[in-house]
Amino acid sequence: MKPEVRRPKSQIRELVETVGSAVLIAAFIMIFIARAYTVNGDSMLPTLHHGERLLVDKISYRFVDPSRGEIIVFKNPSDTDEQFVKRVIGLPGDEIAIVQGVVYINGQPVEEDYTLAPARIGFTSQIVPEGTYFVLGDNRNNSEDSRFGRVGFLPRSLIIGRAVWRYWPLNQMDLMFPPKVFESFAL
Repeated sequence: MKPEVRRPKSQIRELVETVGSAVLIAAFIMIFIARAYTVNGDSMLPTLHHGERLLVDKISYRFVDPSRGEIIVFKNPSDTDEQFVKRVIGLPGDEIAIVQGVVYINGQPVEEDYTLAPARIGFTSQIVPEGTYFVLGDNRNNSEDSRFGRVGFLPRSLIIGRAVWRYWPLNQMDLMFPPKVFESFAL
């Protein structure tokens, strides 16, 4: 019996297999694990600026709930082709109000040092419904957020992920953590 002789793979076949594998791995990462996101607009000033790039973690919210103060990317409820980046302020069951520019969570004022200016448009006290979140932009006077009907209370199912790392521009590179003020609101 003669041993079978294997021919070496052609360079074209090796290239196709390598590129195909890379595309499959990249697609898997983008669909299930993380995704790059470019900030569009000024609604998160001064925290995030137009054109900055973020790495968005898409997997952790499969295991844990969003927390107050986290910056998230989500599909706009009134146009799911559009994506927004905002900060989680209210969790399901929280009572949220904005009175004379001050945000209240469960009757307690939030001392926000991360916003551009106090909100000129308020929000009548309401309970965040189960399965939804109350989100605001840090630039309260230039942000389409949960105060307005086009966004409203954000269904959990529309949350894409949590911003974990600003990687561009390089001189602004840093990890994204909730402001310390939200530690006093821990459950």
